[in-house]
Amino acid sequence: MTEKNKIVVEATPHFIPAQSVPEKNRYVFAYTITITNAGAVPAKLLSRHWLITDSNGKIQEVRGDGVVGEQPYLKPGEAFRYTSGAMLETPVGTMQGNYTMRSDDGDNFSAAIPQFTLSIPRTLH
Repeated sequence: MTEKNKIVVEATPHFIPAQSVPEKNRYVFAYTITITNAGAVPAKLLSRHWLITDSNGKIQEVRGDGVVGEQPYLKPGEAFRYTSGAMLETPVGTMQGNYTMRSDDGDNFSAAIPQFTLSIPRTLH
């Protein structure tokens, strides 16, 4: 039996050296997110909530409507992919959060964004 409201979120981060200035504690990362509706009911992404933590423990909290200016509507089995970015003051950090979704039957539910690591190459093994 398929869960009614099930959203799977996958992240692929990338370091952007051309926009980073390590001597000024500026490390820029892009991340590509794939959101897949693995549930039984169509759902629309309403908003996002991110916690971005650098290796000094500084937390940036980001909330907003939709993602990259869109509120994608996903039927069961459909996926939406987008790329966005984040800037840290350290060469390593993490991101995690959740999306608020609304299913076609009117239920609002939370879709977890599993924690992923932002890291410049050759920093973590």
